[in-house]
Amino acid sequence: MKEQEKRRVRWHRTRLDRGVLAALNRRSDPLGFAQTLGFLGILAATGAAAWYASVQLSWPWFALGLFVHGTCYAFIINGFHELCHSSVFRTQWLNVLFLHVLSFLGWYNPVHFWASHSEHHKYALHVPEDGEVVLPVFITLKGYLKAALVNPTGMYQRWKGTIRRGVFGRLAPGWESILFPPENVDGRRRLFRWDRTQLLLHASLVATSLYFGWWQLIVLVTMGSFYGNWLFLLCNSSQHIGLTDEVPDFRLNSRTFTLNPVVRFLYWHMNFHIEHHMYAAVPCYRLGALHRAIRHDLPHCPEGLIATWREIAEIQNRQKAAPDYQFTPELPATAEADLSQLAAIGERGTLADFGR
Repeated sequence: MKEQEKRRVRWHRTRLDRGVLAALNRRSDPLGFAQTLGFLGILAATGAAAWYASVQLSWPWFALGLFVHGTCYAFIINGFHELCHSSVFRTQWLNVLFLHVLSFLGWYNPVHFWASHSEHHKYALHVPEDGEVVLPVFITLKGYLKAALVNPTGMYQRWKGTIRRGVFGRLAPGWESILFPPENVDGRRRLFRWDRTQLLLHASLVATSLYFGWWQLIVLVTMGSFYGNWLFLLCNSSQHIGLTDEVPDFRLNSRTFTLNPVVRFLYWHMNFHIEHHMYAAVPCYRLGALHRAIRHDLPHCPEGLIATWREIAEIQNRQKAAPDYQFTPELPATAEADLSQLAAIGERGTLADFGR
């Protein structure tokens, strides 16, 4: 679809004092390192534990190690997503460096993802401009279990797409071809080049691993994204499911919920999803502060994954009886009306009232 044919969506954004917003938008190399190296450190630790179990312990211990490693590894896409936004580090080349590291580890193509995801942010849940998330989305127990522990279908599809683009230079019909039309020669070139690089890097890793007898490295890295996805699916699938499309309000088409600090860190704070869409330049490690700054304007926030999926299950049960039903969250009576606190915060222009 050509750019001039697209609608312009006038999104609601909760008003913030300029000083507060500037502070929230501030990127930090130390905080970026804490998030990125902390996450990669967890992957290194779980991978090392699984490797140790494969050599020194019994197979059940190795299976447990893989389960823990895969549980953490699955969240690579959320770090990849944040680095695509270039909002993690203040120093731009660090965003680029770690973006490519996580792209390699997770078999993701940053050229493809950003072409799609930038449209998702501009036109969230407005069809046909947003082809990344199209409602209705249904999650069944059977479908969840098919990908929660081991996901061979996902592995096949991701490898197939990488080979199709990187080796044969072919795009899939539909959304992929819309994102990269024939006239976008440079975009296609960069897209195919990364897929070829990805294949070469993983082929080198596999060859080196086989030569030295390090089969564990293949399982832990090349195949790392395709098992242990149970927790990631519960977190990531909640972002828009069951909500309302074709509305210019992120409070009605995105979902925010609370998580414990450990899972929130693994998820790169994307449980604050309304906030992320409303102010996409805010680094992930400041989304909690943004949430506290605008929560007077937000709908009910479920506490934890159990409460979140109870809400989603109720919506999906109703959609079975009425397929056109979409849940519209109820906004608080204070939404965009309780401005006294906002004015007081604006006078200070600081994050101190919300914490980091």
